[in-house]
Amino acid sequence: MEEPLAILFDIDGTLISTGGAGARSWRWAFDYVLGVPADIGQFSEAGMTDPQVARGTFVAVLGRPPEDRELGKLMAAYLDRLPTEVETSVGYRVLDGVKELLPRLCREGFLLGITTGAVEAAAHMKLARADLNRFFCFGGYGSDSEDRAGLTDRAIQGAGGILGRPLDPGRVLVVGDTPLDIEAARAVGAIPVAVASGHYGEGELKEAGADYVLASLRDPLPLPDGWDKGRS
Repeated sequence: MEEPLAILFDIDGTLISTGGAGARSWRWAFDYVLGVPADIGQFSEAGMTDPQVARGTFVAVLGRPPEDRELGKLMAAYLDRLPTEVETSVGYRVLDGVKELLPRLCREGFLLGITTGAVEAAAHMKLARADLNRFFCFGGYGSDSEDRAGLTDRAIQGAGGILGRPLDPGRVLVVGDTPLDIEAARAVGAIPVAVASGHYGEGELKEAGADYVLASLRDPLPLPDGWDKGRS
């Protein structure tokens, strides 16, 4: 493996847990817009994009696809509610190793980006409570593509835009906690690094095809020896 230049991080289950803030926001949005307090957990899986969650839950509870403006109203209601749910969530927490790892990676010159199924606004709302937005200068979001590979590719293009040249995906680590993160990394030729800090255990993530599996972000990333000169 060549020395990585960029590292992409998923959000939910990898960097933070919102303590269910997203699910509560979706429930509120469905109730506000449609009069149906839908539980997205029954109709979606970890790693799906926000638009997929919205459409899939709509079909499950109403038996038909949403009209375009219905989907727009749902997304707007979700984003309107999310900041309140994030700020008041008693279960919100930054996951192990994150607050120590991100500043060290930045100091050593790695480009850090986001790759997440959340739409861009929601992603930054979730990170804001922990003051984590400052570490990331580009990303791929559920608002860029409902396909995880597509949004991961968009993030890699963003890193290339900063470098001023296309970035070889083989020099990009994609760090996530679900099989969908692993699948997306493989699809674009990046290096999948799985963290067993979400819904899936180490064995499941190995079976899903991750090149590297970490128990948490306290474990070392697959980076060159001596990268972390300031680590204690």
